[in-house]
Amino acid sequence: MSMPIGSMTGFARSQGDVSGPPATVWTWEARSVNSKALDVRLRLPAGFDSLEAGARDAVMRRFKRGSVSLSLTAARTDDQPAIRLNEALLAQLVDIVGVWRERVGERVAPPTMDGLLAVKGVLEPVQETEDEGAARARDAAMMDGLARTLDALAAMRAEEGARLAVVLNGQLDAIAELVRRAANSASARPEAIRERLRAQVAALLDASPLLPEERLAQEAALLAAKADVREELDRLNAHVEAARTLLAEGGPVGRKLDFLCQEFNREANTLCSKSSSIDLTRIGLDLKAAIDQMREQVQNIE
Repeated sequence: MSMPIGSMTGFARSQGDVSGPPATVWTWEARSVNSKALDVRLRLPAGFDSLEAGARDAVMRRFKRGSVSLSLTAARTDDQPAIRLNEALLAQLVDIVGVWRERVGERVAPPTMDGLLAVKGVLEPVQETEDEGAARARDAAMMDGLARTLDALAAMRAEEGARLAVVLNGQLDAIAELVRRAANSASARPEAIRERLRAQVAALLDASPLLPEERLAQEAALLAAKADVREELDRLNAHVEAARTLLAEGGPVGRKLDFLCQEFNREANTLCSKSSSIDLTRIGLDLKAAIDQMREQVQNIE
């Protein structure tokens, strides 16, 4: 069964919460861009390092290529955090004020409760302790949220991949049409090649009338090979069919398509170097431009 091709670009986001204690709300964000391999980057808040290994594994199970950035934000949603009074520090402050009032008298004002409570450390927030079971439940809920986020990212990459497949098939149609035009070009026809070869051999004989037959045969073979572009055109047609097959098969075929683009470009370069007419050279240059456009799109495929 064939699989759709996927893009390497996408974005997804999901939110959730756990009742606790402590009650926590969290948000996962996943971004993906082009990369030669799979590169996973994680940004987790303090206290959630236990999720890193599972998060990396979840990404690696779903994707083969792309730079995937994951970020998690989490915040407690308790309405009123617990406050603890540091009675020892409060009593010490009261004693200190009393000692100084005895020394300097009325120049030291009596302490007020709101003033004493405002001293740093007298009132301390108390973090609710999270037992092991609650921590496991919280982590499991967050990992479920990550799975939904990655599913949404994969769906977006697949949608973009479907659009890319349409574009690439259109570009392959354009390349195939240019190859057909090159094959039908007057300078690529066998009779035209033979006529050019006869003229070139005659020119060789005029320039070197005493040229040995063996050397003449070698020169004629070289001229014939340079004039004949049918092998390049056959390979270009084969590459078009191979690319169509890869697109139909789907899955992570980006590397193979990128290699095919290199082969396309190699044959187009040879075609241009062998060209003996302005018409065929123009077709070759148009072919190179179409291949470059295709390769730009291939860079987005997983």
